[in-house]
Amino acid sequence: MFSGNFNNQLIKKMKLKHMKQLARNSSSILLGLALIGCGSNNTSQTANQNSSSSKTMIQNAGSDTMVNLAQAWAENYAKVNSEVSIEVSGGGSGTGIAALINGTTDIANCSRAMKAAEQQKAKDASGKDPKEHIMGYDALAVYVHKDCPLEELSLEQLAEIYGENGTITKWSELGITIPGCTSDEIIRVSRQSSSGTFAYFREAVLGEERDYKLGSRDMHGSKEVVELVQNTPCAIGYSGMGYATPEVKMLKISKTLGAEAYAPNVENTIAKTYPIARPLFVYSLGEPEGALKNYVDWCLGPEGQRIVNDSGYVSLTN
Repeated sequence: MFSGNFNNQLIKKMKLKHMKQLARNSSSILLGLALIGCGSNNTSQTANQNSSSSKTMIQNAGSDTMVNLAQAWAENYAKVNSEVSIEVSGGGSGTGIAALINGTTDIANCSRAMKAAEQQKAKDASGKDPKEHIMGYDALAVYVHKDCPLEELSLEQLAEIYGENGTITKWSELGITIPGCTSDEIIRVSRQSSSGTFAYFREAVLGEERDYKLGSRDMHGSKEVVELVQNTPCAIGYSGMGYATPEVKMLKISKTLGAEAYAPNVENTIAKTYPIARPLFVYSLGEPEGALKNYVDWCLGPEGQRIVNDSGYVSLTN
């Protein structure tokens, strides 16, 4: 009798405990669903806020000669128009042109003009003719180590140093001895073939029928060329004049041996007496419109052209 009543009471208590546990679990589930619903609404609201505050993005790729200039333009334009973000990348003029053809960049920075075949590819891919914008000018400087006693070279001598079958391979053949250059070997520093600087130097110095001599040290960027020359007494290299440092010397260049040689500077670039000067280009697909047009116009305007000069190049207004 005692055992039966005890068992009945125990069973009732277990059932009551189980029902309370189920109630608590149900409340937890409902609360969890409510929280999930609130979280989902908050996430959606945040996404809408991010979407409404997104900036217009302009992709800008190409010339390593121009990459510092392009970055300076981008940073200063952000102060003028906070609704536009300019993304800058280098890789060489050829890389920028390829990106323009493929539609992965809005503008291509180039230290050489687009070739006819490249322009046709861009038109075939987009239906638009590439639009050329001259943004300024650069004197392509020839660099040697600061301790090198050489002061000038002619285009002919440069061709014999860099060109295939070139006859000048030792510094002593130019009548000089360089402190720290025990080998007397001329170490040629060049750029990779995707570079507009590589293409322009070949055209201006070697000519259309002559190619580069094998065995040069080919660098990815303009800055790397100058850094290698400043750390290598035996070296010679070419790069934009905007990359000059106190650790290197820029040689004067003459058109022919024995003619007057000119330094790579603003005055000689404007006067067209320095023989390895070139335009700096920006290319767009067709006439730029909207935010892109506003940006290009700003770069061509007073503030943008001041930045060209500040970056070590020659503005259109000089």
